[in-house]
Amino acid sequence: MGAISFARLLRLRGAVKVVAAAGVSFLLANALVANALVADVLVADALAEEGTEIKTEIKTGAQNWQTGFSAPASPVARQSFEFHDNLLQPIIVFICLFVFLLGGFICWRFAEKRNPTPSRTTHHSKLEVVWTLVPVAILVVLFVPSFNIMRAIEDVSEADLTVKATGHQWYWSYEYPDHDGLAFDSNLLTEDELKDKSKRLLQTDNALVLPVGSKVRVLVTATDVLHSWAVPRFGVKIDAVPGRLNETWLTADEKGVYYGFCTELCGAGHAYMPIEVHIVSKAEFVIWLRKAKERFATKSQPDLLADLLAARTDSAQQ
Repeated sequence: MGAISFARLLRLRGAVKVVAAAGVSFLLANALVANALVADVLVADALAEEGTEIKTEIKTGAQNWQTGFSAPASPVARQSFEFHDNLLQPIIVFICLFVFLLGGFICWRFAEKRNPTPSRTTHHSKLEVVWTLVPVAILVVLFVPSFNIMRAIEDVSEADLTVKATGHQWYWSYEYPDHDGLAFDSNLLTEDELKDKSKRLLQTDNALVLPVGSKVRVLVTATDVLHSWAVPRFGVKIDAVPGRLNETWLTADEKGVYYGFCTELCGAGHAYMPIEVHIVSKAEFVIWLRKAKERFATKSQPDLLADLLAARTDSAQQ
């Protein structure tokens, strides 16, 4: 028989299953951290009260040598990050360390020179009960807070404002159904158009503007392929599916500029459709709405029909 007792190793199969699941969760969690660190950059107030100078109060999302998530900017993000930092990650780290040390001990204790005649035991009822109940207990402990977070994410009732985000290859368009159907496209600024080169691949020509402290219902869809609307500091990530309308919500805690990306591989231009969200005061939002309606005003149906008839007349004369 080999250097290590396979019968004893079989007793640990339940623990190995837990570690495998924990390892996958750990990798996914840290991938999300990396995504948040990349997406979060220095943010600043983009608008100011009417009649006053625009201030550039610099805030920081990501910090040097940061190992966790960036500071949450919404209630859902705060709840999710606290669940990860205070409960999920400690459990994952404990399980990984426990199994790593246990595996090392097994390799040392049951090496051939210390255990020349390995046990042929294939069942151990008490151990099998333990490695079944312990994972169940861990899942129960994780279930309660995670279920509360999922309920909070799904609760889109009593929204103060509705915004529709539509993904295209490769840009976003936004619509405010509550405000005369105000709509506009949001495209990536080229490097030549940037005033601050550090915002490369982050800034857009038209940012989504939302009032601070208001519950915003976000409807998300797409016109061509799958996209995903994600802003890490808001704790928001939802797929944009052609022909389907998904919804989520956010409430920003403080004014500032927040960045996100399309996080669903959507083609050659996937890396070039950022999300830029400006959070402003309610007074500033009213001012912006008035100016935006003038800037992005579309022609009425009679005007469009007149233009069409004029174009046909010109074509016939030519």
